[in-house]
Amino acid sequence: MNIPAHAPLHLLHMAAIGTLATHARQPEGFPYPSVLPFAPDPQHRPTILVSRLAEHTHNLHADPRAGFLVVDAPDGDVLSGQRVTLLGTFEPIDSTPEVVRRYLRYHPDAERYLVLGDFTFWAMKLERLRYIGGFGAMGWLAGADLDPLPPLGLDEENALIEHFAVRSQGADGPQLLGVDRYGADLKLGGARTRFVFDDVKRNTETLHAALEDCIERHAN
Repeated sequence: MNIPAHAPLHLLHMAAIGTLATHARQPEGFPYPSVLPFAPDPQHRPTILVSRLAEHTHNLHADPRAGFLVVDAPDGDVLSGQRVTLLGTFEPIDSTPEVVRRYLRYHPDAERYLVLGDFTFWAMKLERLRYIGGFGAMGWLAGADLDPLPPLGLDEENALIEHFAVRSQGADGPQLLGVDRYGADLKLGGARTRFVFDDVKRNTETLHAALEDCIERHAN
């Protein structure tokens, strides 16, 4: 069954936690699942922050192939909720100020791990993914089909976030975490949510208009 790519794309921006399945070294060959926070990068790929001492990190160094499961079941009914299983390879990425800044917007508590010095960022290169949106709504997608458009640059995203930061009203005002051509990730009242644009925003002008609408709707 064909599925719209925007469905798993938005799901990857709605969830804060995923299940990482690596290949165990001991006992060799068994899947080794672990739960950990993640943030979507500008290409919507899961970015994780892991300790060099963690078992899953050792596993990724030995074999970077992995699965990553993301679920959204707010009412507790997992079988009726959305979920997506990603297949691909993880690769370490440099802890540049831009990468750190973006990840900490999604997970500010992670700053305490960064100061320890032994945590590194890894991002997943997608090969295939399987999305299930409920009974009878499921299908496979190639990783390249998740988003065929060029992603926003980190500088452009930061400029948009800084521009609209002044519109937030106090601690309960909307806080922009990330922006892409399909929607915006928000923290609202301490909870994370996703504002889905009505269509794809291909340039800065349409992105500004969509974010104006987003902030206006959530300002009160």
